[in-house]
Amino acid sequence: MTTTDLPTRPVPDEIARRVVLPEGHRDDGPLFEAYRWLRENNPLAQVKVEGYDPVWLVTKHADLMEIERQPHVFTSGGGAEPGSHNPILQNQAGDEFTKSLTGGSLRILETLTYLDPPEHTEVKDIANDWFRPANLKKWEDRIRELAKEAITKRLRSGTNDLDFVQDFALYYPLHVIMSLFGVAESDEPRMMTLTQEFFGTADPDAQREDVEPLTPEAAAQQWSAAINDFYAYFDELVEDCRANPRDDLATIIARAKKPNGEYFDKTVAYGWFIAIATAGHDTTSSTMAGAIEALAQFPEQLAEVQQHPERIPDLVTESLRWVSPVKQFTRQATQDYVLRGQQIREGDRFMLLYQSGNRDAEVFDDPDTFRIDRKPNKHIAFGYGPHMCIGQHLAKLELRIMFEELLPLIKNVEVTGQRKPVMTNFVGGLRKLPVRLELT
Repeated sequence: MTTTDLPTRPVPDEIARRVVLPEGHRDDGPLFEAYRWLRENNPLAQVKVEGYDPVWLVTKHADLMEIERQPHVFTSGGGAEPGSHNPILQNQAGDEFTKSLTGGSLRILETLTYLDPPEHTEVKDIANDWFRPANLKKWEDRIRELAKEAITKRLRSGTNDLDFVQDFALYYPLHVIMSLFGVAESDEPRMMTLTQEFFGTADPDAQREDVEPLTPEAAAQQWSAAINDFYAYFDELVEDCRANPRDDLATIIARAKKPNGEYFDKTVAYGWFIAIATAGHDTTSSTMAGAIEALAQFPEQLAEVQQHPERIPDLVTESLRWVSPVKQFTRQATQDYVLRGQQIREGDRFMLLYQSGNRDAEVFDDPDTFRIDRKPNKHIAFGYGPHMCIGQHLAKLELRIMFEELLPLIKNVEVTGQRKPVMTNFVGGLRKLPVRLELT
């Protein structure tokens, strides 16, 4: 590859801040306009936002895939060594706070996000088979029971005026994953609170009382505090699973052993448990709520999928593209490289903007329209390459089953109030979605 001269425009500071800062994500209308500006004017732009390390903003689908398929060139690993890369974008103060807790490392969790092959492969293999479609099929009846239970418990015949996120969408995916995981239903409210704190580190609505707000390191402090609370809970679960094995996912993870026959360190189990307890339901609830909002905005699509329920898998796929609840991960170059004609230097960091890639007009016709007939639909809501989401098949199964149960009951859906996105530049969708849902 050779460096070429590309016609690009300097990135206005307001565009860079909109994309990089959590507060820039409090209104996703201007956010998606910022993504569009970048794709059209400077699709691979290195920016410097005050308080953050310089970072390349990766907005095009092809560039995202090129980076994701080469973990040896673009590392995800938050290595255990001092000076390592943080695969989750934090400000400089937050990174310094994290390093103060770990002795200089940014690897605060032993989870797949922070690992590269071959270590990534070894840890992923602990539960990879459990998440395969062939294994998940045996759980389909149980998931359907939980979907019906959620509808019966939280909705009624006739008119329902509700916040679809807070009153409905959050609970079903949480109950599913905790049921399959082996966590007691009585503990689900605690898991819900910790998840909101974990992903809402910059959101005033999810602020912990033990974190001083508005300080530069507040987000990292909340992240660390939530992790410690998860550790305290999951330590008891690991010990119980090892002493009293059950037929559940938690036991598979807790009792996993290394090639030498010894158990993996408990921190590896904690990392798995936290990933499942957070991303395992938050992303699914965000996608569900975003789909309902889209069906209200595009009622012909609701009519189409109700008339042709065999199109529900297409609805799921388009909803994932449309919402893209995982907004970004970061990568770091391990060597000099040329990407989109730009000279990359070893040590450069990249913010992979999946939401932007899923609105790339070079890949998706009419990308800002919600269309269940989109074929092909090469969305990257689950990432790409070795770090492609291990839980994607479970998420799609949960969404398909819920839509199969709920959509035939819907006579009309209308957004009745001000929607409110979660203020985060990492993982999240809507925090509030007031709707009027008319059911048969």
